[in-house]
Amino acid sequence: MDDKFRVVDVNKLRVPKIPWRVMVGGVLALVGLAAVAGALYQVQPEEVGVVLRFGRYVRTSDPGLHAKIPVVEEVMRVPVQRQLKHEFGFRTMDAGVRTDYAAQERQLADESVMLTGDLNVAVVEWIVQYRVADPYKFLFQVRNLDDTFRAMNEAVMRETVGDRTVTEVVTVGRQDIEGAVEDRLQTLADQYQMGITIDQVVLQDVNPPDPVKPSWDEVSQAQQQRDRLINEALAEYNSVIPRARGEAEQTVLQADGYAVDRINRAEGEAARFSAIEAAYRQAPDVTRRRLYLETMQRILPSVGRKVFVAEGATGVLPLLSLDGGARAAVAPLTGVSPQAAGGDQ
Repeated sequence: MDDKFRVVDVNKLRVPKIPWRVMVGGVLALVGLAAVAGALYQVQPEEVGVVLRFGRYVRTSDPGLHAKIPVVEEVMRVPVQRQLKHEFGFRTMDAGVRTDYAAQERQLADESVMLTGDLNVAVVEWIVQYRVADPYKFLFQVRNLDDTFRAMNEAVMRETVGDRTVTEVVTVGRQDIEGAVEDRLQTLADQYQMGITIDQVVLQDVNPPDPVKPSWDEVSQAQQQRDRLINEALAEYNSVIPRARGEAEQTVLQADGYAVDRINRAEGEAARFSAIEAAYRQAPDVTRRRLYLETMQRILPSVGRKVFVAEGATGVLPLLSLDGGARAAVAPLTGVSPQAAGGDQ
């Protein structure tokens, strides 16, 4: 046993004596390292550092490495380049490829259930995204800024939804609601000197309450069918009415053209009659004969077979070639060749 284990007498151990100067120097060195570590601080690129001295604002530090007075000064970092957001009616538990949301609780339901202008109930979920524009105002001008900002959002959203019908809130009025809420929130934030800038307000899910969803879906389907029938009727209207208008304009133009043609013809015939009358007054016999010959020239070719009987004749020979004789007799008078005079036979 004595060979395997060596017995050490504790009473014989002696603690080495460290000179007091070395101990003081070590303590001072540790204090100096702690002071240097506490005097330096790092501000990230998306942040600014708000330096307080005994709780009073002193300065704002830009991103980078800075120094401060240990113990006396403290630094509060504010993300001025990061987009912050508040969610209403839901909570995002884990954002990623598949986002997980918190289960609907009583508090979340109280945030999202609202009364519309036509005394209907709508469940409105939305997101407000904002940035810090003034770090000093963001930290010190408003007490409990997050709670105040959330209460402000709920009040503005309820006021805006209460001015619209449930159909506008659920369907066509979403963009108008987002714009109105964004403008109103920015006005209140400037009035309260919160030091933030509203980037956008986004409506997520806007639905009727679960108990009335089936009835709401039936109404929506009926409205869609009504809109479809209206669009079909408008399409038919746009295809028929322009064609009818074009045909009407064409008929009017044709009537105007016919009227102009008749007027021109009447004026020409009147001018021709006046010219003939003037000629007749100067040479009645010649004009009368010319009119007679012109009339015969127009009439005789359309008569067909013609028989000329001399005045006082008592009969006609049956073997007489009447066609050839008629053409030969009429040709000197009308100026038409025998072949043309008999062309209608």
